Amino acid sequence: MTVFEELKRRGLIAQLTHEDKIKELFENERVTFYIGFDATADSLHVGHFLQLMVMAHMQKAGHRPIVILGTGTTMIGDPTGKTDMRKMLTIEQINHNAECFKKQMSRFIDFDDDRALILRNGDWLLPLNYLEFLRDVGVHFSVNRMLTAECFKARLEKGLSFLEFNYMLMQSYDFLHLYKEYNCKVELGGDDQWSNILGGVELIRKSAGKEAYGMTFTLLTTKEGKKMGKTEKGALWLDAEKTSPYEFFQYWRNVGDEDVINCLKLITFVPIEEIEQMESLEGSELNPVKERLAFEVTKLVHGEEAANQALNTAKNLFGVKSDDADMPATKLEDSDFTDGQIGILTLLVKTKLCPSNGEARRLIQQGGVSIDGDKVTDDKLLIDKEKFEKNIIIKKGKKIYHKVTI
Repeated sequence: MTVFEELKRRGLIAQLTHEDKIKELFENERVTFYIGFDATADSLHVGHFLQLMVMAHMQKAGHRPIVILGTGTTMIGDPTGKTDMRKMLTIEQINHNAECFKKQMSRFIDFDDDRALILRNGDWLLPLNYLEFLRDVGVHFSVNRMLTAECFKARLEKGLSFLEFNYMLMQSYDFLHLYKEYNCKVELGGDDQWSNILGGVELIRKSAGKEAYGMTFTLLTTKEGKKMGKTEKGALWLDAEKTSPYEFFQYWRNVGDEDVINCLKLITFVPIEEIEQMESLEGSELNPVKERLAFEVTKLVHGEEAANQALNTAKNLFGVKSDDADMPATKLEDSDFTDGQIGILTLLVKTKLCPSNGEARRLIQQGGVSIDGDKVTDDKLLIDKEKFEKNIIIKKGKKIYHKVTI
């Protein structure tokens, strides 16, 4: 099975500019391709992870990735998918974030012996002469056509700055630069980058008179179309200091029944033939599949030792309780929720784990409360009603467990 067939079969490919030509390239040449990562934070998050998996699939098949760290484009900010303009970062912050990205990416991509390159687009974007750039690059872009792109349309009602309007030109110029300097023929990216990728393909055709190609891959979403990787604490980070391996493991262990097979296809190297055999499973039969997903993804991000520790912790924590038929339980009613939420202090009193709000607050401040293995640190925490649909387990101290249902 070729890498193109592998990506297709896993459902990773969303759109292609020239499907037949890209398929031919991937099957018959050692293709240099690139994906860009704007350095907007000091860690990659799970939204980047799928992109890294695609690069890893391609590299395993013999193709050469170029990772672009957006030390230039981050200074502008991509308006794609944003309701407001991105926060402006200093050059020092951007360079620091880029270094953090570089260290994390080395776990997934082999940069030895020219098998992959990691470049900073600030190296060629920052020295540009603006008037020359407008004459050489801007002349090839139609404002009317740019305004029809999804990345701009969503922002026009609330206001799109001229700064952000330049982003598509910058990203397109990246592709042109890489085509000329490294014979990079394909740009890859998430499906929300389709308009920007088309801009680069067109710029190469108009400016250099050559053919280049673009391919987007499926975004990591639930079956309902919601982006995955958001937790109560914010993003699901790949940095163990920001999201612990156990928290990371538990996120994937708790994905919905309807999403687990798709996640296995998109973000693991479990053989596709094996995954397809799991597609008929349902209900409790999916629990081992979710555990496999959580282990495989945690192993890729944090290493096998951390994945085993997270797995053992989960089994020790939940195995003892789930086997105990006498474990105390509380069933909540609709009247217990306000606007679909219940406060942690109210919940601790309702379950009789604490006699009063004051005692509950002190217990939290002392680090004595966990929910599904995650320590509660905020005594103002609000828990959504939907969290209780699959039950939650509250742990008080070291040995007291309590199940809460609706």
